Amino acid sequence: MKILITGHKGFIGQNMVEALSDHELSFYEWGDFIPNVEGLDWCIHLGAISTTTETNVEKVIDQNYDFSRWLLVECNRKGVNFQYASSASIYGLNTDFREDAPANPLSPYAWSKFLFDRYATKMAEHWKVRVQGFRYFNVYGPHEDHKGDQASPYHTFTEQAKNTGVIKLFEGSDQYLRDFVPIESVVAVHKRFFDVTASGIWNVGTGRPTSFESVARMIAEKYNARVEYIPMPEHIRKQYQAYTCADLTKLREHYTI
Repeated sequence: MKILITGHKGFIGQNMVEALSDHELSFYEWGDFIPNVEGLDWCIHLGAISTTTETNVEKVIDQNYDFSRWLLVECNRKGVNFQYASSASIYGLNTDFREDAPANPLSPYAWSKFLFDRYATKMAEHWKVRVQGFRYFNVYGPHEDHKGDQASPYHTFTEQAKNTGVIKLFEGSDQYLRDFVPIESVVAVHKRFFDVTASGIWNVGTGRPTSFESVARMIAEKYNARVEYIPMPEHIRKQYQAYTCADLTKLREHYTI
C-alpha cells in the first residue's frame, strides 16, 4: 500500500515507520511543502504540537486543528482513507472513558484534539473514505529520547535511574493512576484497522491503570536506584489527569490488546 505518514520524526511516527517498512511510504513534517496525497491508499496523520503545557492557543489550533482539517478534506477529495492520532487528554478529569462520554479538555492541546474529533466524526458521516481516530492513552516505548519533559514516566524514570541513581517523583504519586500502553500495541491497532471498513473513534489503551509510584518502584528496583519525592509545580497540577483507564468495549469489536 501507499501510505503518507505525517509526524514521522516523532516518537509514535518513528515506530510507525519501522512497523510499516514493507509498504511504500511518504512523509510530511510541519514546514515542508504541502503534502501531495494523490494516489495514496492511506494517510496516517500523527503530526501535531503534542506538548500538553503549550499555552500559545493560536499556534496549537493552527497546527493541530486547522491543518488537520485541511489535510482530511484533501484526502477525502482524492479518495484517500485517513487515520489520525487523537488523545485521552480530552477526557480531562472525567472518570467515564467511553468514546461517547462528555469531553472535559483542560489544555489548548486537549481542546485541539477534541475539536478535530468532532469535525472528523461529522464529516465521516457523509464521506465514502474511512476516517479513523485513535485516542491514545499514555503511550511509552522506543524513540522517546527527544520528548524532554513530555516523555512517559517509563522513559523518564529509567533515564534518571541509569544516569543519577535517583528517581524524582511528585508527592502523592501513589494516587495518580494512568493507563500506560506500549507503543507496539498502538502500532498494531493502526495496522489492524486497515482492514476495518468502519469510520469512528476508538480508545487505545490497556484498560488497566497503574500508579506512577508503582512504575517508579519497579524501575528503581531494576536499576538499584532510590526514589525521591518532590512537590508538583502548580502550573502542572491544574491540568493533571489523576486517573485514566481506557474503556475498550468499542475497540474489542475489532481488536484485543
